[in-house]
Amino acid sequence: MNQYIDQFKKYLHAEKNVSVHTLRNYSIDMEQFEKFLTTTNLCPDESGSDIDIKKIDNVVIRTFLGSLHKEGNCNNSMARKLSTLRTFFKYLCREGYIQKNPARLVATPKVPKKIPSFLPIDEAFRLMDIPDSKTLSGLRDKAILETLYGAGIRISELVSLNVTNVDLERGYIRVFGKGRKERIVPLGGKACESIREYLNKMQDARSKRQEECHCEPKAKQSYALFLNLRGGRLTSRSGWNIVDKYARRGAIKRHISPHSLRHTFATHLLEGGADLRVIQELLGHSSLSTTQKYTHVNLDQLMKVYDKSHPKA
Repeated sequence: MNQYIDQFKKYLHAEKNVSVHTLRNYSIDMEQFEKFLTTTNLCPDESGSDIDIKKIDNVVIRTFLGSLHKEGNCNNSMARKLSTLRTFFKYLCREGYIQKNPARLVATPKVPKKIPSFLPIDEAFRLMDIPDSKTLSGLRDKAILETLYGAGIRISELVSLNVTNVDLERGYIRVFGKGRKERIVPLGGKACESIREYLNKMQDARSKRQEECHCEPKAKQSYALFLNLRGGRLTSRSGWNIVDKYARRGAIKRHISPHSLRHTFATHLLEGGADLRVIQELLGHSSLSTTQKYTHVNLDQLMKVYDKSHPKA
């Protein structure tokens, strides 16, 4: 079975162009499934030394999910692993190794719907004002926060940005999302201003270093937009740490992550009257159903609508 898993991973990387993080999760899920089949010996081939993929049916997959449940896996985790198996067997069907996808017959474990965490407007504005604009790292952090909130992009998309992906004159950035899908996202005025101040300060620091070491300047295309203190590209983990640091400094009690700012972006657009289709395009969602989770309303909105609409309010 390992040969099919290896082919599947090559397919994900070469044709589906999934991210490194996604590929790692798929690999972990498939290795766990392969280990389960080997341990239980449910689908042996004629030699008894390998797994016969044609013997894997919906009952075997349900048994696998049952073992995950006994081990304490939550429904979210099991749903993700089932999604991985559906994609794997769909690939095997496409390649002609099997006739039917057995994972399609297995019901997805019920996953509780969570309302995305987001910041009220006053807290979002307060968070943007915390970084120290007198330092290079402070200007960078302010630009990061303003971009996450002003464009609603994912942290992985933010750290992948190069200087050439940003057009501050026209106020937009070119983003490469999941599956390397490209989209154009507008930037707010504050985000453009913060990025411009950061780039000016960074260019001054870079020029000073080049003068000191007599180095040749790099081509502009090679510049990452957001750099760490060593001059390398910022990582997603560092981006998470930056957002967490300023959330704690701002005494924001709720848990805030880079994705919370993406939720905040979408929620504030929706509250401001933006069309759901427009928000879908800005967020880079392939399905409108993914965007619809932002149609939640907070209690204040609920009370305002009730007071305005109900005859006995």
